[in-house]
Amino acid sequence: MRKKIIAGNWKMNKTHREGMEMLAHFFKLLDFELSLNEDTGKKFPEVVVAPPYLIVADAAMLAQGWDVKIAAQNCSSEKEGAFTGEISAAMLKAVKADYVIVGHSERRAYFGETNQLVAKKIDRALESDLSVICCVGETLQERESGKQLQIISRQIEECLFHQNNEQMKNIVVAYEPVWAIGTGKNATPEQAQEIHKHIRLVIAGKFGKDISENISILYGGSCNPKNAKSIFSQPDVDGGLIGGASLNAKDFIEVIKAIL
Repeated sequence: MRKKIIAGNWKMNKTHREGMEMLAHFFKLLDFELSLNEDTGKKFPEVVVAPPYLIVADAAMLAQGWDVKIAAQNCSSEKEGAFTGEISAAMLKAVKADYVIVGHSERRAYFGETNQLVAKKIDRALESDLSVICCVGETLQERESGKQLQIISRQIEECLFHQNNEQMKNIVVAYEPVWAIGTGKNATPEQAQEIHKHIRLVIAGKFGKDISENISILYGGSCNPKNAKSIFSQPDVDGGLIGGASLNAKDFIEVIKAIL
């Protein structure tokens, strides 16, 4: 059975103090929801929080004793060396990070990250025993030209096809409909399902049905307490990579509850 995952990406938000206060509040709310859910038989998803780098170490310490994983939002494609401003996967593992997000649409758009660079980052993360959330997605222009499936296929192939089946067990894919983020357009649950199903088929073609049926594929569009349930109800949507709604403890809890 595929793992359900709700991951909160804070992006460049919250100071250290603000972030730690928010996490403490979130853990209290989560504890309450877990106690309410104890006798229902419903399985809570894996919860992942991705704060800015400066909060990762203390967030990981605070998360000990909770079934919450901590992620970094990025890592270097290099192991170590004269790369000013970079943070290596090994450094993240050393401060008890569990996951790293790679290939986010903002990294691709604003920092020029290519599929080839993303592939190298995935290699570094897996070498350091970090799990990976690999982001893929098409722009508005690519969707309007009818190339969305072609674009997604290429991203999956160039970022992931050099891995083996065992390595793929430590990879999660997140679909970001870039065309529906901040454009006034909305991706319907059916549109999300179409791409998620395609991602699973592409992975099956390379790695086989066992891997494709067990890999978690998250929806990384504008997911919030109002639309989360309809999106998570789709058969190939295994959770979400949540942006703005993860910055508020109550909203994030509501999104988590939507997948139960």
